[in-house]
Amino acid sequence: MSEKVEEYAAGLAKLAGAEGELNRVADELYQLGRTVESSDDLREALSDRSIPASRRIGILEDLLGSSASPITVNLTSMLIGANRGGDLASIANELVRQAAEARGQAVAEVRTVIPLDDAQRERLCSALSGATGKNIDVVVLVDPDIMGGIVAQVGDTVFDGSVRTRLEKMKERLS
Repeated sequence: MSEKVEEYAAGLAKLAGAEGELNRVADELYQLGRTVESSDDLREALSDRSIPASRRIGILEDLLGSSASPITVNLTSMLIGANRGGDLASIANELVRQAAEARGQAVAEVRTVIPLDDAQRERLCSALSGATGKNIDVVVLVDPDIMGGIVAQVGDTVFDGSVRTRLEKMKERLS
């Protein structure tokens, strides 16, 4: 990871923290980072300096929609204006890591079909903490491909309780 990515992530963490929105901004940026990472066209558009910054920011605002925190929108617009669109996913990953580390936690990437409420997140944190022996910060990604259930990854460890995987295992047993 480049020093610039770490510096940008630290700066964003300070700004979001000063506004009392660090957790929300980290979650939103992480989800945005996954979206950018999964689309070559989007990543190229956000990092293409021949496209005016205002147009790239417009693409980003459309992606974030009205549900995103204004702080997230402003911080990501700043990154695009600084020609860091190509680093967006890396900066988001590092921001989440730094925020969790500051709280003495490890990051768990959790994929679900629907968003989790606070009580569900808390139960999941507790279960993953027990399973890993670490304090866990959960980052939830909505992923319709898993069909149902949850897939959680903490470092190199994957806990797969998805309907898709269960169906595949049943299919193997029946074959």
